[in-house]
Amino acid sequence: MPAYDLAHEIARRRTFAIISHPDAGKTTLTEKLLLYGGAIVKAGSVKAKAGKGSAATSDWMEIEQKRGISITSSALQFEYAGHCINLLDTPGHQDFSEDTYRTLVAADCALMLIDGAKGVEAQTIKLFKVCRERGLPIVTVVNKMDRPARDPLDLIQEVEKVLGITVVPLTWPIGSGPDFRGVFEMQHRQVHLFERSEHNAHKAGVELTGPDDPRLQTLLGTAAHDHLTAELEVVQECIEPFDMELFRGGVLSPMFFASALTNFGVETILQRFLELCPCPGPLPTVDGEVRPDEDFFSGFVYKIAANMDKQHRDRIAFLRVVSGRFERGMAAKHLRLEREVRLSHPHRFFGQERVTIDEAYPGDVIGLVNPGLFRVGDVLTSGRRIEARNFPRFAPEIFAQVSPKDPSMSKGFRKGVDELGEEGVVQIFYPRVGVRNPVLGAVGELQIEVFQQRLESEYGVAIRVERKSFTRARWMVATTPNLLEMLPMVVTDDAGRPVALFNSDFEIDFALQRYQDLQLLEHPPAEEEG
Repeated sequence: MPAYDLAHEIARRRTFAIISHPDAGKTTLTEKLLLYGGAIVKAGSVKAKAGKGSAATSDWMEIEQKRGISITSSALQFEYAGHCINLLDTPGHQDFSEDTYRTLVAADCALMLIDGAKGVEAQTIKLFKVCRERGLPIVTVVNKMDRPARDPLDLIQEVEKVLGITVVPLTWPIGSGPDFRGVFEMQHRQVHLFERSEHNAHKAGVELTGPDDPRLQTLLGTAAHDHLTAELEVVQECIEPFDMELFRGGVLSPMFFASALTNFGVETILQRFLELCPCPGPLPTVDGEVRPDEDFFSGFVYKIAANMDKQHRDRIAFLRVVSGRFERGMAAKHLRLEREVRLSHPHRFFGQERVTIDEAYPGDVIGLVNPGLFRVGDVLTSGRRIEARNFPRFAPEIFAQVSPKDPSMSKGFRKGVDELGEEGVVQIFYPRVGVRNPVLGAVGELQIEVFQQRLESEYGVAIRVERKSFTRARWMVATTPNLLEMLPMVVTDDAGRPVALFNSDFEIDFALQRYQDLQLLEHPPAEEEG
């Protein structure tokens, strides 16, 4: 392919993830970005009940549609204003943080959503730290301005203090709660006044005017208009100007105010985001980096999903294209397996819908049918060998041993355990001695519940769940037979590595003091080295 065509395709792509604390409105904002991007003509009901209305486009799993929450990460691609946008929707529930962290590895930018009334919350802090570690530029969106919200200056101050990043507002809210009328766009000094649409399902009507328009004072009332004028004077005096280099370096975050529910301010975010979000950049590797304009194809698997298509019951590997041009049917080296594979059935996703594609470019996310060949972290390349960095992995804190209620369902049980474990719904461990029933490891309770529900609905296997008292998992280094026998509970992970389970930090400290040769890690050894 001519170099200038590849450069053009790279330049017009934007790949970003949306992160937030649960219930900040992430799924609603995702849906409304699709609405304004022209990918859908009517926004779905995020909390549709079974059999009534429609579920959010990005939520394809049955339990998501019933509860109105996101617990998987979806890849949604659409065209807008000459750009190809890859929107990586992440789980909105904190129990699935590990899936979110893996998705951030595939993003070039993050949109951080915070609640206008609650400000910076615990999960936001955790996810922000991951973005900071990865050097991802962060755009901040203050959502739910249609409800009573905190003072914008207080929110700016809190984000700067808690997250340690400079904030520059690019829009400013005109009122809040029932008095939220629109936003003032700083750069062009334009006032965007909005009107609600029926059921908030369509684009909000907008009228553009200037801050000195006498109609604005009539609309807002003298007191509200004077308050807005005073705020804007303070902002323009005290807030430093926006600097693109500082933003791209992760030092500065532009802030927008919006109501995703009513569509107020969403289009402004989408338009400005295309200017702010960088196009696909190089992939850091152990021995350098891989540029997107390399003359060979490369990509890595960041997610595995099972049973997205109920008719085919297949598994899909989500692959982020890193460099070159991907073509359907091409051959690539699978570096972990040290073999060549032919990539014959690539798909592009839009929620649960899939479309066969013929080509893809850096920044794109494609789905590959996975007959057991791919794992998270696998690298494919048609050129030189790439040593990619390791993916984040959490030490689980909740454990349960599971077995099929009906012994005749053992085959389906083993298949479900293997596939859901490969997908990352839970971590799977096996006892070193005794009954070989798997032990599930999870960060949160919902992971166990989702595992049980999906095993029953997708594999037809009802299970017994026996909770274990352990709350800590530590990977063992340089083990000896004596150490394995002395510790109270040792299991093996999916790679056969020994993992010691403990009930408390006190038990861990006691074991380290008692057994001088014992070495314990919070993450698998290979990931510690990365």
